[in-house]
Amino acid sequence: MPADNGMPRHGEASFVVLPDHEAALAVVSGFPRMLTYASGRPWLAGSWADDEIIVGEAGTARIAVIGTCPVSPERLAREAGRLRDLAALDGFARSLPGSFHLVAALDGRLRVQGDVAGARLVFHARCDGVTVASDRADVLAALTGAALDERQVAVRLLWPVPHPLLHTPLWRGVDGVAPGDHLVVERDGQGARVRRWWAPPRPVRTLAQGAKSLRETLSEAVDARTAQGGVVSCDLSGGLDSTSLCFLAARGEAKVVASTWPGRDPADEDLDWARRAAAHLPGVEHAVWPAEESPLVYAGLLGIDDPMDEPTIGMMDRARALSHVPRLVAKGSRLHMTGIGGDHVAWCSEAYYHRLLRTRPVLAVRRLRGFRALFDWPLGPMGRALADERPYRRWLLDAAADLRAPGQPTVVGALGWDAAPRLFDWVTDDAAAAAREAIAAAAEGALPLSPDRGQHADLHAIRVCTRITRQWERMSARAGLPMASPFLDDRVIEACLAVRPEERVTPWRYKPLLAEAMRGIVPDGCLARENKAEASMDAADGLRAHGRDLLELWDGSRLAGLGLVDARRLRELCARPDEPGLRDAILYSTIGCEVWLRAVRGREAARPVNR
Repeated sequence: MPADNGMPRHGEASFVVLPDHEAALAVVSGFPRMLTYASGRPWLAGSWADDEIIVGEAGTARIAVIGTCPVSPERLAREAGRLRDLAALDGFARSLPGSFHLVAALDGRLRVQGDVAGARLVFHARCDGVTVASDRADVLAALTGAALDERQVAVRLLWPVPHPLLHTPLWRGVDGVAPGDHLVVERDGQGARVRRWWAPPRPVRTLAQGAKSLRETLSEAVDARTAQGGVVSCDLSGGLDSTSLCFLAARGEAKVVASTWPGRDPADEDLDWARRAAAHLPGVEHAVWPAEESPLVYAGLLGIDDPMDEPTIGMMDRARALSHVPRLVAKGSRLHMTGIGGDHVAWCSEAYYHRLLRTRPVLAVRRLRGFRALFDWPLGPMGRALADERPYRRWLLDAAADLRAPGQPTVVGALGWDAAPRLFDWVTDDAAAAAREAIAAAAEGALPLSPDRGQHADLHAIRVCTRITRQWERMSARAGLPMASPFLDDRVIEACLAVRPEERVTPWRYKPLLAEAMRGIVPDGCLARENKAEASMDAADGLRAHGRDLLELWDGSRLAGLGLVDARRLRELCARPDEPGLRDAILYSTIGCEVWLRAVRGREAARPVNR
């Protein structure tokens, strides 16, 4: 939704980065905003709000930060003035708080990078003979006329999608840059390569040291969103994550509205905990919305037309995620903050205990017994998972061997590299073969995100999460209210990953790192919660309430038209909304792909033949 001045709202930015070459002039046609090189040729083109880009220049050097970052143009100009090598920006990038893209130009060469979490992605493609980069794969696909890659659509039907296939764009000729890497485009756009600029920190800090660092980085992340004043809204579910953000936001320059959607389940404790927190926030308006007005899972699937460059299971909850937008806009909110990501950074994977069993066996055995009691892990699969020494590449190849095998016990994925990817019985044999080929091809050069399977699992889980929030943030901005998730900022992630895993995840305490970090900011009584609500009742009710829409989704199915699913089987399944298996989210990846294909085909039909 455009702002009143006709420019896009913060959160809707989309841009392309162009080489200092005459061919770039043809590429920028149709983009409403443009920044230029000293030569006068276009450097950055796209659509962004005035408060969403900061630029510094010195001679022929240019640096732009696009997104949320409290850096000044003066500092960027100083960095540009001392810039002699694009690689020298590694340290500068690691010093900045917030969530943003960084784009730099020096002597005809370009550097383009996103974030570590994967909320700010980078793509590149050849267009009119030169390399062009963008934050969106679909923008490059439209510029180049790239065709859809059906094999990658088949991959997205997997549940879950394993690393590194999550980073592969869905159009032929469009390449992705993995989070933590940056793209270097050589002079005149003739040649591009990818270089690593970030590595996870060694997990050596104590809980006390890590709590201090997390308190500082999370405070800085929230301050980056509240410093402009005005009205800022925050989720307040009563959980540790959202409660922490509300208390931090209340200390800032903005007026805060805390937003609570109570669950429909009578056993849901969110509202009680939210009210307990709000009682300690006298300067914060607490808005409690009627539970019965919250959309159910699967609501509104047929009407989704958001421009997305990849499918996401977040489609299932789009209506729920955006249902508060009109109410909060009416209260003057300019930005909405969520606690999404707290589960992924303040807690961590139990897979760390695979290594700890070998380095600290007494501690590991005691903790693993606790986890087994807590999660009801069966002993046999647990023992086999702990004994599994396969390197990541071997695990990935083995996973591809039988994508239709029955699901494994939860403990296997919890203590391993990941849950093994699976395809459901409505996915065609052709799609299964395509997914298997893609996994095998990726496995040839696949490296884990970390040699430690616990840290690998943490990083992969963060990036799976951001593939949902990345789309939700654009959807929310389009609906009128930009959204942000400070737990997923790079500096916050680093602060958490630097803490010893045995102090981050334990069967005896819930999110001990965040609880210690917020000690003295959040009242102890609000830090005592050791559970969170789960929405299985809402999901089950959503299946019954929106079953007719689900049936209609498979009439004229785009996935079926590509030969990837059997629409008849899907209709038969959706005609039985009380089927027990449906409560386990088995439809999510398929629905996400179908809704995305519908939106993509709709935009292609509306696009002029000549750009």
